[in-house]
Amino acid sequence: MRLTQPRVPPLTLAECTPEQRELLTKGNPARILNVFATLARHTDLYRRWIPFGNHILFKSTLSPREREIAILRIGWLCRSGYEFAQHTAVGKRAGLNDEEIERTKTGAEAPGWSATERLILRAADELHDDAFIGDATWAGLTQHYSTKQLIDLVFTVGQYTMVSMALNTFGVQLEDNVKGPDLPVHNATISS
Repeated sequence: MRLTQPRVPPLTLAECTPEQRELLTKGNPARILNVFATLARHTDLYRRWIPFGNHILFKSTLSPREREIAILRIGWLCRSGYEFAQHTAVGKRAGLNDEEIERTKTGAEAPGWSATERLILRAADELHDDAFIGDATWAGLTQHYSTKQLIDLVFTVGQYTMVSMALNTFGVQLEDNVKGPDLPVHNATISS
């Protein structure tokens, strides 16, 4: 985690307005993740962001495995311990094993990736570094993916870049039962 304490603490159910409570308990009221309890402090944004995030996570034209490779890579590049830790679990459910998840930290140059997986990792790197997928990577991707899949790939990396920035800046902390990757910690003063 980049911060040891939240700058924007997650809402408790006792603090929630009726609207916030409804939004947070809609999916699984027994398990409200800190990311959602934090972002629900801005109810209007949360209400509008969730459908987009749900498209990326549940309705993307990318396979779950490919989506998670892209998310794990951008989470790692953004040094978002929360994002990487949460999507380690999601990645495992999508079929990635521990060694593959660890390899996302190295990227496309790590041995063992398929040609298409290397392209996904390169695309995430290029979008992170230059906000642009270069011609060679794009040409490779177009040999394997439809236009909708290419759009979903760019928006997946963009969505999780934005979420990683929010998680890092707000200091969203991991849930008690989740272990995060080793990242440098920045101790900041807490302000609201």
